[in-house]
Amino acid sequence: MKPSTLRHGLNLWPPFLFTGIHVAAIAPDWRHARVELRMRPWNRNYVGTHFGGSLFAMTDPFWMLLVMHCLGRDYFVWDKAGEIEFVKPGRGTVSADFRIDAATLDQLRLATAGGAKHLHWFELDVVDADGEVVARVRKQLYVRLKPAARGAPAEA
Repeated sequence: MKPSTLRHGLNLWPPFLFTGIHVAAIAPDWRHARVELRMRPWNRNYVGTHFGGSLFAMTDPFWMLLVMHCLGRDYFVWDKAGEIEFVKPGRGTVSADFRIDAATLDQLRLATAGGAKHLHWFELDVVDADGEVVARVRKQLYVRLKPAARGAPAEA
């Protein structure tokens, strides 16, 4: 699948569409994504700020999707854990930029080369239009080289 196709599909996906989550960009090499959460009358909480669940949802699938596409079909990539720290109330449009560098991908490949699972934490900030941190998000991914890719018989 092309990044642009996934971006359009995610923008039409009801959990994102109806919460104001907008995937602004996914890089052609899958190493960057930008996601925005736009304030709408129907997605404000009781005190007029973004729901915490919406702030977490805007970040939920992207580390997994980017790593999965960067590593390719020879790897299992799953979300394992997630954490969010709310720093200040989110108002207006907030955004998150996901970036994966070559060193991180090399580290994942090296850690899983023998077939062992590897748990890796990714971190990013959700920021408002002024660049101030609204929330800090951590996601842990499970990464493992598939048996067939390392020459081992497939598991049952």
